[in-house]
Amino acid sequence: MKLASGAGLGGALAGAGADATTAAAKADSNQHFVEVDSAGNGTNLEGLQFNTAQAGFLAGYLAAGYSKSGKVATYGGLKIPPVTVYMDGFQEGVNYYNQQKGKSVQVLGWDEKKQNGSFAASFTDQNKGQQLATNFANQGADVIFPVAGGTGLGSAAYAKSSGKAVVIWVDTDGFISAPQYGSVFLSTALKNMADAVTKAVEDASAGNYATSDYIGTLANNGVGLAPFHDLDGKVDSGLKSELDQVKGDIISGKITITSPSQPK
Repeated sequence: MKLASGAGLGGALAGAGADATTAAAKADSNQHFVEVDSAGNGTNLEGLQFNTAQAGFLAGYLAAGYSKSGKVATYGGLKIPPVTVYMDGFQEGVNYYNQQKGKSVQVLGWDEKKQNGSFAASFTDQNKGQQLATNFANQGADVIFPVAGGTGLGSAAYAKSSGKAVVIWVDTDGFISAPQYGSVFLSTALKNMADAVTKAVEDASAGNYATSDYIGTLANNGVGLAPFHDLDGKVDSGLKSELDQVKGDIISGKITITSPSQPK
């Protein structure tokens, strides 16, 4: 079995890698492949996909409930589905909070209906991340959701130095992966790639090769929301309970997420 990274938050180069893996699987039907953040082919290529719109929805609800200014913000590294799916979920979570609470929390940086918003054009440019965070904070945003890999560290640095905002991270728990900014990480919209990849490798070692894709969801713990860590005491107990309820309602289907970038 061969394992490859798909589009993910790695951008265009990783996307090219996904194309190469798809071609390799087609060329060698006797070899089994697993690809992260991309669809499989139903035969010898298994896709490990993640419905991060669900995690983003929880992040948006959290951001709206935590915000004191009534403005929150998000931006992406590149305008590709593995990025915009997070942003869609985030906006839908804010919208749901507004509907439930009769509030009007505003999302800066993304318009799901138009599929248009703010992008850094990089997953590594921390200066750009700092610039975007500064601009959002100057417009009143006090919670920022960067979906931009290392670029987002610039936003975290700004949040820490200015004290004007907190950050919700993506993919892996920011409190652990970037502990120097732990004091400003409210939470993380998690993508549990490690467990999915581990299972795929273990299955392959036992001679079991999946022909259908794995899709990580809230129901199977493939996605989720990280602990609040240092900011736990600042998150209202009522909001915590509401997040548990929202999670359950997404799992049950009571809440429907409409992002066009969700894996199927």
